Amino acid sequence: MPKFRRCRRIALAATFACVSNAGAGAPTDYPTEAVADYVFACIKANGETSQALRACSCSIDVVASILPYDRYEEASAFLSLMQIQGEAADLFRSSAESKSVIQDLRRAQAEGEIRCFKGG
Repeated sequence: MPKFRRCRRIALAATFACVSNAGAGAPTDYPTEAVADYVFACIKANGETSQALRACSCSIDVVASILPYDRYEEASAFLSLMQIQGEAADLFRSSAESKSVIQDLRRAQAEGEIRCFKGG
């Protein structure tokens, strides 16, 4: 199967999984777009397999159960801003707030990895 079709199938399955999980007691304060974005990036980083789809869908549920959406959104913004080159980005890299919120996100992601990728 061509790679594009496989990626498209995984993307459709991920969207379905996100919508299906919302009714199954998953945290609902994360917008579907944020959940899908997380799952797509996670799948890409973990081999684009159906196993990665399941683990990544589980992982965002764990993150959402630990980290309120506004804190997740703040961490995501800091991580994006840190990609900017130059002095302006240094402010984001070195601020106590950016370090704190990113650390919170990393802890939640680590818990998701333990529970979802390692069978914990």
